[in-house]
Amino acid sequence: MSPALTAAIIMASVLTVLLILAVPIAVSIGISAAVAMMVILPTGVALQTSAQKMFTGISSFALLAIPFFILAGNIMNNGGISVRLVNCAKLISGRLPGSLAQTNVVANMMFGAISGSGAAAAAAIGSTMNPIEEKEGYAKDYYCSVNAASAPTGMLIPPSNTMIVYATVAGSVSVAALFMAGYVPGILWGLAVMLVAGYMAKKRGYVSYERIGLRQAVKILFDATPSLGLIVVVIGGILKGVFTATEGAAIAVVYALALSFCYRTISVRDLPRIILDSCRMTCIVLLMVSVSAIMSWVMAFTNIPTIIANAMLSVSENRYVIMLMLNVILLLVGCFMDVTAAVLIFTPIFLPIVVTLGIHPVHFGIILTFNLGIGAITPPVGTILFTACKVANASIEEVIGTMMPYFAAIIAVLMLVTYVPDLAMYLPRALDVVK
Repeated sequence: MSPALTAAIIMASVLTVLLILAVPIAVSIGISAAVAMMVILPTGVALQTSAQKMFTGISSFALLAIPFFILAGNIMNNGGISVRLVNCAKLISGRLPGSLAQTNVVANMMFGAISGSGAAAAAAIGSTMNPIEEKEGYAKDYYCSVNAASAPTGMLIPPSNTMIVYATVAGSVSVAALFMAGYVPGILWGLAVMLVAGYMAKKRGYVSYERIGLRQAVKILFDATPSLGLIVVVIGGILKGVFTATEGAAIAVVYALALSFCYRTISVRDLPRIILDSCRMTCIVLLMVSVSAIMSWVMAFTNIPTIIANAMLSVSENRYVIMLMLNVILLLVGCFMDVTAAVLIFTPIFLPIVVTLGIHPVHFGIILTFNLGIGAITPPVGTILFTACKVANASIEEVIGTMMPYFAAIIAVLMLVTYVPDLAMYLPRALDVVK
């Protein structure tokens, strides 16, 4: 057995054992990759190379966008912006069946489009909507499942931290192109959840809101416009080339902070706590990125992507069959692995395969993000599902049965996005941010 193959087997075995032992995933990745590197290189050289790869893995200007977007999201979480977005969402969904749940979905899509985080949306919108829905007689399993099922739209509707990580790993993929490609799939995801929520609301007899008067509607729009303006400023600036995604993230922080000060929902005394929370979240993400750089190097050296590609192509060379296989694998991966870690590990493995099949890297980025978004609301990991349940004070067992129709609808949209590339690629091409 060659040293490269031995290293690959050792890395996979050590990683599996550590994950079973519930060792934190970043530590598991780092240790397994470093041990595999010691099989390939002398111990001293292996440790030195591991340290170098960790440093170069996060030495990226694009990755600076992540701490800024995390900070902007935390500021908005604490800045009363979610309440204004909920009120604005009522104007769009207030007359639909199960109007409070429909409002939850629209608000999650809006908040995700501003904060770039599905978990942040589930926490902010859920904490605002859940007490109102409970007061109106909605069952806990219903409103918690709606919140969980719709929160991952923030991973697709830009800005998205997941897409920034993917663009960094993939190399020459434009962040702006990924951002534009995420709009239609993200909106389709939200619409699918709204359809299921409406159907279930009719079965349970949940009523809709009373009509909102013109004067009140104008006031709600006036209050929400500054918050929604963040999308126009950040995404518009990136598309027009006024600033990069990283600079746009920094502008988002300044904008959110100024808005929160104007609303008088945040004081200077709150900033140390918000910044510290953002630093903790950033450290988790960047540690994951840095240790995954070691694993990427080992995978490239041991030729793992080629081995996996040959194995998959030996089953079938039909691109539609291969894409179905990739979706199944990524759905399973998403159930057991953190989103960031999955992007870092599986992008180098699967990207060469899809490129060989003629699938655009931007399209694959959306498919990858979509699959992992479903994984984020699926046990046993399911970070967004756990967040939604925690906010609703509900157990997974209470909610998971009600989630099943949502999974069916969301996976149907995933198949559409996979096999109809224009759903993702039309906007980037129309705006000339991708060829």
